[in-house]
Amino acid sequence: MEQSRLQELKRLANNVRLGIIEGVYNAASGHPGGSLSIADVITYLYFEEMNVDPANPAMPSRDRFVLSKGHTAPALYSVLAERGYFPKEELKTLRKTTSRLQGHPDMKGTPGVDMTTGSLGLGISAACGMALSAKVYGDDYRVYAILGDGESEEGQVWEAAMFAAHYKLDNLVAYLDWNGLQIDGAITEVMNPTPYREKFEAFGWNVISVDAHNFEEIENAYRAAKTVKGKPTVIIGRSVKGKGVSYMENKCEWHGQAPKEDLYRVAVEELEKIGEELK
Repeated sequence: MEQSRLQELKRLANNVRLGIIEGVYNAASGHPGGSLSIADVITYLYFEEMNVDPANPAMPSRDRFVLSKGHTAPALYSVLAERGYFPKEELKTLRKTTSRLQGHPDMKGTPGVDMTTGSLGLGISAACGMALSAKVYGDDYRVYAILGDGESEEGQVWEAAMFAAHYKLDNLVAYLDWNGLQIDGAITEVMNPTPYREKFEAFGWNVISVDAHNFEEIENAYRAAKTVKGKPTVIIGRSVKGKGVSYMENKCEWHGQAPKEDLYRVAVEELEKIGEELK
Protein backbone atom coordinates (compact mmCIF):
# COMPACT_ATOMS: atom_id res chain seq x y z
CA MET A 1 0.00 0.00 0.00
CA GLU A 2 1.33 3.42 -0.94
CA GLN A 3 2.20 5.56 2.05
CA SER A 4 -0.06 8.39 0.87
CA ARG A 5 -3.04 6.02 0.75
CA LEU A 6 -2.11 4.51 4.12
CA GLN A 7 -2.03 7.97 5.64
CA GLU A 8 -5.42 8.79 4.11
CA LEU A 9 -7.00 5.62 5.48
CA LYS A 10 -5.66 6.41 8.93
CA ARG A 11 -7.15 9.89 8.66
CA LEU A 12 -10.51 8.54 7.55
CA ALA A 13 -10.57 5.98 10.36
CA ASN A 14 -9.80 8.73 12.85
CA ASN A 15 -12.75 10.70 11.46
CA VAL A 16 -14.90 7.61 11.90
CA ARG A 17 -13.83 7.43 15.54
CA LEU A 18 -14.74 11.08 16.03
CA GLY A 19 -18.16 10.34 14.56
CA ILE A 20 -18.62 7.42 16.94
CA ILE A 21 -17.89 9.61 19.95
CA GLU A 22 -20.16 12.36 18.61
CA GLY A 23 -23.01 9.93 18.21
CA VAL A 24 -22.89 8.18 21.57
CA TYR A 25 -22.29 11.43 23.45
CA ASN A 26 -25.32 13.12 21.92
CA ALA A 27 -27.42 10.00 22.47
CA ALA A 28 -26.18 9.71 26.06
CA SER A 29 -26.13 5.98 25.38
CA GLY A 30 -24.66 3.45 23.00
CA HIS A 31 -21.65 1.19 22.59
CA PRO A 32 -18.39 3.07 22.01
CA GLY A 33 -15.83 0.39 22.98
CA GLY A 34 -16.55 -2.19 20.30
CA SER A 35 -17.38 0.51 17.77
CA LEU A 36 -13.94 2.06 18.16
CA SER A 37 -12.23 -1.33 17.87
CA ILE A 38 -13.67 -1.94 14.38
CA ALA A 39 -13.14 1.59 13.03
CA ASP A 40 -10.08 0.63 10.98
CA VAL A 41 -11.50 -2.46 9.31
CA ILE A 42 -14.88 -0.89 8.54
CA THR A 43 -13.07 2.11 7.06
CA TYR A 44 -11.02 -0.18 4.85
CA LEU A 45 -14.12 -2.04 3.70
CA TYR A 46 -16.07 1.06 2.69
CA PHE A 47 -13.20 3.04 1.20
CA GLU A 48 -11.08 0.32 -0.40
CA GLU A 49 -12.64 -3.12 -0.54
CA MET A 50 -16.34 -3.03 -1.29
CA ASN A 51 -18.14 -2.14 -4.50
CA VAL A 52 -20.71 0.39 -3.21
CA ASP A 53 -22.20 3.66 -4.40
CA PRO A 54 -23.55 6.18 -1.85
CA ALA A 55 -25.59 7.79 -4.64
CA ASN A 56 -27.28 4.44 -5.31
CA PRO A 57 -27.39 2.53 -2.00
CA ALA A 58 -29.64 -0.22 -3.37
CA MET A 59 -27.52 -0.88 -6.48
CA PRO A 60 -28.17 -4.58 -7.29
CA SER A 61 -24.52 -5.31 -8.06
CA ARG A 62 -23.22 -3.80 -4.81
CA ASP A 63 -21.28 -5.85 -2.32
CA ARG A 64 -23.28 -6.56 0.82
CA PHE A 65 -22.20 -5.67 4.35
CA VAL A 66 -23.70 -7.11 7.53
CA LEU A 67 -22.81 -5.78 10.97
CA SER A 68 -23.55 -8.94 12.91
CA LYS A 69 -22.58 -7.30 16.19
CA GLY A 70 -25.33 -4.77 15.63
CA HIS A 71 -24.85 -2.89 18.90
CA THR A 72 -21.76 -1.28 17.36
CA ALA A 73 -24.00 0.61 14.95
CA PRO A 74 -22.22 3.91 15.80
CA ALA A 75 -19.25 2.65 13.79
CA LEU A 76 -21.40 1.72 10.80
CA TYR A 77 -23.27 5.03 10.86
CA SER A 78 -20.06 6.99 11.16
CA VAL A 79 -18.41 5.29 8.20
CA LEU A 80 -21.59 5.64 6.11
CA ALA A 81 -21.63 9.37 6.87
CA GLU A 82 -17.92 9.65 6.07
CA ARG A 83 -18.54 7.84 2.78
CA GLY A 84 -21.36 10.22 1.85
CA TYR A 85 -24.56 8.24 2.44
CA PHE A 86 -25.97 10.99 4.64
CA PRO A 87 -24.69 14.20 6.34
CA LYS A 88 -22.28 13.84 9.23
CA GLU A 89 -24.42 16.23 11.26
CA GLU A 90 -27.03 13.48 11.39
CA LEU A 91 -24.75 11.41 13.65
CA LYS A 92 -25.85 13.67 16.50
CA THR A 93 -29.38 12.25 16.20
CA LEU A 94 -28.30 8.74 17.22
CA ARG A 95 -31.06 6.93 19.14
CA LYS A 96 -33.46 9.86 19.02
CA THR A 97 -37.06 8.77 18.43
CA THR A 98 -37.35 10.67 15.14
CA SER A 99 -33.92 9.60 13.86
CA ARG A 100 -33.15 7.04 11.17
CA LEU A 101 -30.03 6.14 13.17
CA GLN A 102 -31.35 3.82 15.85
CA GLY A 103 -29.43 1.78 18.42
CA HIS A 104 -29.16 -1.14 16.01
CA PRO A 105 -28.98 -1.02 12.19
CA ASP A 106 -32.30 -0.82 10.33
CA MET A 107 -32.22 -1.74 6.64
CA LYS A 108 -35.62 -0.12 6.06
CA GLY A 109 -34.74 3.22 7.60
CA THR A 110 -31.06 3.92 6.98
CA PRO A 111 -29.43 4.31 3.55
CA GLY A 112 -26.51 1.95 3.10
CA VAL A 113 -27.64 -0.63 5.67
CA ASP A 114 -28.08 -4.04 4.03
CA MET A 115 -29.36 -6.01 7.03
CA THR A 116 -31.24 -5.23 10.23
CA THR A 117 -29.22 -6.71 13.10
CA GLY A 118 -29.08 -6.72 16.86
CA SER A 119 -29.82 -10.22 18.10
CA LEU A 120 -26.33 -11.71 18.23
CA GLY A 121 -25.71 -14.49 15.74
CA LEU A 122 -28.47 -13.36 13.42
CA GLY A 123 -26.24 -11.22 11.21
CA ILE A 124 -23.74 -13.87 10.19
CA SER A 125 -26.62 -16.21 9.41
CA ALA A 126 -28.20 -13.58 7.14
CA ALA A 127 -24.83 -12.99 5.48
CA CYS A 128 -24.67 -16.70 4.69
CA GLY A 129 -28.09 -16.46 3.05
CA MET A 130 -27.00 -13.49 0.96
CA ALA A 131 -23.89 -15.32 -0.19
CA LEU A 132 -25.85 -18.46 -1.07
CA SER A 133 -28.36 -16.36 -3.00
CA ALA A 134 -25.54 -14.91 -5.09
CA LYS A 135 -24.37 -18.43 -5.88
CA VAL A 136 -27.86 -19.63 -6.81
CA TYR A 137 -28.67 -16.68 -9.07
CA GLY A 138 -25.19 -16.26 -10.55
CA ASP A 139 -24.56 -12.81 -9.07
CA ASP A 140 -20.96 -11.74 -8.58
CA TYR A 141 -21.31 -9.54 -5.51
CA ARG A 142 -19.39 -10.47 -2.37
CA VAL A 143 -20.69 -10.50 1.19
CA TYR A 144 -18.82 -9.07 4.15
CA ALA A 145 -19.74 -9.46 7.82
CA ILE A 146 -18.28 -8.29 11.11
CA LEU A 147 -18.71 -10.46 14.19
CA GLY A 148 -17.94 -9.74 17.81
CA ASP A 149 -15.83 -12.06 19.95
CA GLY A 150 -18.48 -12.08 22.67
CA GLU A 151 -21.02 -12.79 19.95
CA SER A 152 -19.09 -15.93 19.05
CA GLU A 153 -20.35 -17.47 22.29
CA GLU A 154 -23.72 -17.83 20.53
CA GLY A 155 -24.49 -21.25 19.10
CA GLN A 156 -26.09 -19.68 16.03
CA VAL A 157 -22.67 -18.38 14.96
CA TRP A 158 -21.36 -21.92 14.71
CA GLU A 159 -24.47 -23.17 12.92
CA ALA A 160 -23.81 -20.43 10.37
CA ALA A 161 -20.16 -21.47 10.17
CA MET A 162 -21.21 -25.03 9.39
CA PHE A 163 -23.69 -23.80 6.76
CA ALA A 164 -21.15 -21.56 5.02
CA ALA A 165 -18.59 -24.32 4.71
CA HIS A 166 -21.16 -26.89 3.57
CA TYR A 167 -22.30 -24.64 0.72
CA LYS A 168 -18.74 -23.61 -0.15
CA LEU A 169 -19.48 -19.89 0.20
CA ASP A 170 -16.17 -18.53 -1.07
CA ASN A 171 -17.93 -15.20 -1.76
CA LEU A 172 -18.34 -14.67 2.00
CA VAL A 173 -15.70 -13.04 4.22
CA ALA A 174 -16.39 -12.78 7.92
CA TYR A 175 -14.29 -10.59 10.17
CA LEU A 176 -14.06 -11.50 13.86
CA ASP A 177 -13.30 -8.52 16.09
CA TRP A 178 -11.24 -10.08 18.87
CA ASN A 179 -10.79 -7.34 21.47
CA GLY A 180 -11.05 -9.82 24.32
CA LEU A 181 -13.72 -7.99 26.31
CA GLN A 182 -17.50 -8.08 26.52
CA ILE A 183 -19.93 -6.25 28.77
CA ASP A 184 -19.29 -8.52 31.76
CA GLY A 185 -15.51 -8.77 31.45
CA ALA A 186 -12.94 -10.86 29.60
CA ILE A 187 -14.45 -13.28 27.11
CA THR A 188 -12.21 -16.06 28.40
CA GLU A 189 -13.75 -15.66 31.85
CA VAL A 190 -17.39 -15.18 30.84
CA MET A 191 -17.67 -18.09 28.37
CA ASN A 192 -14.40 -18.88 26.65
CA PRO A 193 -15.01 -19.19 22.86
CA THR A 194 -11.35 -19.65 21.93
CA PRO A 195 -9.29 -21.03 20.22
CA TYR A 196 -10.70 -19.34 17.14
CA ARG A 197 -8.34 -20.50 14.43
CA GLU A 198 -8.66 -24.17 15.30
CA LYS A 199 -12.44 -23.97 15.59
CA PHE A 200 -13.01 -22.22 12.27
CA GLU A 201 -10.57 -24.50 10.51
CA ALA A 202 -12.40 -27.50 11.96
CA PHE A 203 -15.63 -26.10 10.53
CA GLY A 204 -13.98 -25.90 7.09
CA TRP A 205 -13.09 -22.21 6.82
CA ASN A 206 -9.99 -20.49 5.49
CA VAL A 207 -8.54 -18.53 8.42
CA ILE A 208 -6.35 -15.41 8.34
CA SER A 209 -5.11 -13.54 11.42
CA VAL A 210 -4.28 -9.82 11.42
CA ASP A 211 -3.48 -6.87 13.62
CA ALA A 212 -6.86 -5.12 13.53
CA HIS A 213 -5.25 -1.68 13.47
CA ASN A 214 -2.71 -2.33 10.71
CA PHE A 215 -4.12 -1.35 7.32
CA GLU A 216 -1.47 -3.17 5.36
CA GLU A 217 -2.26 -6.45 7.12
CA ILE A 218 -5.98 -5.83 6.65
CA GLU A 219 -5.48 -5.19 2.93
CA ASN A 220 -3.36 -8.30 2.47
CA ALA A 221 -5.98 -10.40 4.25
CA TYR A 222 -8.89 -9.24 2.11
CA ARG A 223 -6.86 -9.61 -1.07
CA ALA A 224 -5.89 -13.14 -0.05
CA ALA A 225 -9.53 -14.00 0.69
CA LYS A 226 -10.44 -13.27 -2.93
CA THR A 227 -8.06 -15.99 -4.13
CA VAL A 228 -9.65 -18.72 -2.00
CA LYS A 229 -12.04 -21.05 -3.79
CA GLY A 230 -14.49 -23.55 -2.35
CA LYS A 231 -14.62 -22.30 1.23
CA PRO A 232 -15.51 -19.15 3.19
CA THR A 233 -12.83 -17.02 4.83
CA VAL A 234 -12.74 -15.57 8.32
CA ILE A 235 -10.29 -12.82 9.17
CA ILE A 236 -9.51 -12.77 12.89
CA GLY A 237 -8.51 -9.26 13.93
CA ARG A 238 -6.75 -8.81 17.28
CA SER A 239 -8.04 -5.42 18.33
CA VAL A 240 -8.12 -2.96 21.24
CA LYS A 241 -11.53 -2.21 22.68
CA GLY A 242 -11.97 1.57 22.79
CA LYS A 243 -9.06 2.08 20.37
CA GLY A 244 -8.06 5.74 19.97
CA VAL A 245 -9.49 7.09 23.22
CA SER A 246 -6.96 6.57 26.01
CA TYR A 247 -9.34 6.13 28.94
CA MET A 248 -11.56 3.70 27.00
CA GLU A 249 -8.83 1.39 25.73
CA ASN A 250 -9.04 -2.16 27.10
CA LYS A 251 -11.79 -1.18 29.57
CA CYS A 252 -14.91 -3.36 29.51
CA GLU A 253 -16.89 -0.65 31.32
CA TRP A 254 -16.90 1.31 28.03
CA HIS A 255 -18.67 -1.51 26.24
CA GLY A 256 -22.08 0.12 26.63
CA GLN A 257 -21.98 3.59 28.13
CA ALA A 258 -21.55 7.09 26.75
CA PRO A 259 -19.06 9.65 28.08
CA LYS A 260 -20.27 12.65 30.06
CA GLU A 261 -19.31 16.11 28.83
CA ASP A 262 -15.88 16.25 30.48
CA LEU A 263 -14.78 12.89 29.12
CA TYR A 264 -16.41 13.60 25.77
CA ARG A 265 -14.16 16.65 25.46
CA VAL A 266 -11.10 14.60 26.39
CA ALA A 267 -11.95 12.04 23.70
CA VAL A 268 -12.50 14.71 21.04
CA GLU A 269 -9.25 16.47 21.95
CA GLU A 270 -7.27 13.24 21.73
CA LEU A 271 -8.77 12.28 18.38
CA GLU A 272 -8.42 15.77 16.95
CA LYS A 273 -4.77 15.73 17.95
CA ILE A 274 -4.31 12.47 16.07
CA GLY A 275 -6.09 14.03 13.11
CA GLU A 276 -3.73 16.99 13.09
CA GLU A 277 -0.75 14.64 13.08
CA LEU A 278 -2.21 12.79 10.09
CA LYS A 279 -2.64 15.88 7.90
